[in-house]
Amino acid sequence: MTAKFKDLALDALDHQAQADWWCSTLGYVRRSPPGESPPDWPVAIVDPAGEGPLIWLNPVPERKTVKNRMHLDVWGDPAELGAAGARMVAERGEDREWHVMADPEGNEFCVFER
Repeated sequence: MTAKFKDLALDALDHQAQADWWCSTLGYVRRSPPGESPPDWPVAIVDPAGEGPLIWLNPVPERKTVKNRMHLDVWGDPAELGAAGARMVAERGEDREWHVMADPEGNEFCVFER
């Protein structure tokens, strides 16, 4: 084995807002309380049940402009995710069993309905 999975990292123009959005969406919490670290540092969010991976929200100076090469897959309800601020990119169709949605900054993720 040459590598072992550690964490996921998402780049974000407003990483603080994105951390809050993903916490709300996934039921995650910030690993450190707001204000404990400088506001321009990356924010780590964790699954309080200890089941999901650690996710870092990293500040970057540019907006997302092209399709993600890596993305999250989640179980969820597309309507609820839309109401929370996600945008539908492509609905489930004949060739795929999942919806493609985008978070408030445009990062795509796949939504599988239970």
